[in-house]
Amino acid sequence: MSFEPTEEFEQELQQALERRPAPPSLKRRLMERRGRGREPRRWPVAWERLAASLALFAVLAGAAAWDLHEREQRRQGEAARQQVLTALRITGHALDQMNDQLAARGRGEE
Repeated sequence: MSFEPTEEFEQELQQALERRPAPPSLKRRLMERRGRGREPRRWPVAWERLAASLALFAVLAGAAAWDLHEREQRRQGEAARQQVLTALRITGHALDQMNDQLAARGRGEE
């Protein structure tokens, strides 16, 4: 199966591919549009969004790590408090026993 272009098709193709000069107002319109726009971006928007997302993730991860650290510090502080209270109870009990023994000796000597 071969394709034989017709003369009419070739004329249409030539007209379509023929170089035409740009309208005189095109350059002015393009320059005006360029002047109105912002400065060209250095990074594509996707990179900016990725960078912002990574920064937000880093902040949130840091906050979570800090929260875990604070909880661990509170837990350790509470454990130390309980140990001190236990030691004070033991010491108080030992002092009470010692006072009882001293009082018993004092009564025995009298």
